[in-house]
Amino acid sequence: MKNIKYLINLLLVFSLLLLIPSCAINPVTGKKQLMLMSEAQEVALGAQYDPSVISTFGVYDSPKLLSFITTKGNEIGKISHRPNLEFHYKILDSPVINAFAVPGGYLYFTRGILAQFNNEAELIGVLGHEMGHVTARHSASQQTKQQIGSILLAGGILFAPKEFQQFAGYASQGMQLLFLKFSRDNESEADRLGVEYSSKINYDAHKMADFFNVLNKMQMGSDHAGVPTFMSTHPDPGDRYTSVNRKTEQWQDSLKRTNWAVNGDSYLRMIDGLVYGEDPRQGFVEANVFYHPELKFKYPIPQGWKHQNSPMQVQMASKDGKAMMIFTLAPQKTLDEASQTILKDLKLTVLDTKRTTVNGMSAIATVSQQVSQNQQTGQEQIIKVMSYFIQYNGAIYVFHGVAAEADFNSNYRTFESTMVNFRKLSEASKLNVKPDRIKIIKINSASVSLEDAFKYYKVPQSRYKEFALLNNMELNHNLTSGDLIKVLGK
Repeated sequence: MKNIKYLINLLLVFSLLLLIPSCAINPVTGKKQLMLMSEAQEVALGAQYDPSVISTFGVYDSPKLLSFITTKGNEIGKISHRPNLEFHYKILDSPVINAFAVPGGYLYFTRGILAQFNNEAELIGVLGHEMGHVTARHSASQQTKQQIGSILLAGGILFAPKEFQQFAGYASQGMQLLFLKFSRDNESEADRLGVEYSSKINYDAHKMADFFNVLNKMQMGSDHAGVPTFMSTHPDPGDRYTSVNRKTEQWQDSLKRTNWAVNGDSYLRMIDGLVYGEDPRQGFVEANVFYHPELKFKYPIPQGWKHQNSPMQVQMASKDGKAMMIFTLAPQKTLDEASQTILKDLKLTVLDTKRTTVNGMSAIATVSQQVSQNQQTGQEQIIKVMSYFIQYNGAIYVFHGVAAEADFNSNYRTFESTMVNFRKLSEASKLNVKPDRIKIIKINSASVSLEDAFKYYKVPQSRYKEFALLNNMELNHNLTSGDLIKVLGK
């Protein structure tokens, strides 16, 4: 027995050694570090993840903003610790305030964080910070730790029981890297690199400290679909505001320049018209009905159920957590291909299937199950699934209603009621709904408070505090002629 244990341990060590190509030199520190992937593998991993990021969250179309980010990003890249790495930049169509990077030089900004910036310097500071995570190989290092420790990170479903997660996550697999939470040491290093990089291209890194201070004031939660907030993935390394300001002073003294760029007005003009908050064009719920104006369909959500919308899927769950539904789009072209392929991929055994119609649309309805063994108790567990595959406007839409066998019958009618009431959306008031947008206003008065300006431009009073933070001002802040502020528009 001892010999067997010894051989097993030896094999485990040997396996780890095979995984390690070498102790890589960190480009930033110059020190050796354990790394299970080469730079070529890192770049390939980023290229593999990028389509998943884009298909899951969607791209926000703003050529002017993307061009600015790309130009400045490439400028920073050339003076960074990895000048030969090709960087890629994307704007995600998400209201959540976040920016993140994946290995290989792929950097993402949500439109939510772009709305929160008030000048170019804030954006450049965060851009430098995220690039610092890449140049210091923080994400690649985290991936190494994952492999060594076999750590499984959740990505996608926020409220489903564990046994249901495969159904919620099957349309958004491979998103784990977005949920990596950096260490405080990583954050300190990325802050330091953000200051260095932005200072070297002549931006005032004090503004990065100001932005982090705003995020602290906001105490952002993480209750939006898909992407966590900046503060949840970038933990405060401790007195970040003071530390970033101190590093900025050091760099500004060493570079011996006097004019540091902030460029508030030019940035605010770039974001004029930016979609703000949730975009109802991508789906919204009103009176327990989900409407999708762009794709022109609607269906009911069960009373009291929680829901979560993302570009890839809509998740719905009962209050007690014993049942859930997933609504998504199938990549297949026909009903038969979609039903057969998807049920097979989910490892479901079909118990019943029928061809039917749903409000004049061709459909296939199935009931299936999956039998597995509870790894802790050894007991057999059965999950049952009702699925509807519906052909509409040249696409195949899919519902899955999931519950344990003991709870399936009691939820059968609830699942069916949602699925058979999938309908074409024709109401003009729902089809023509418009999102809120950032509107940039130039103050013409000699002296006026921010609060009075909000009143004049009809910002809802319930949102005064939100928009004061959006402008990084207090409500009693005195505005003078020529000042630019953000208000709410359509």
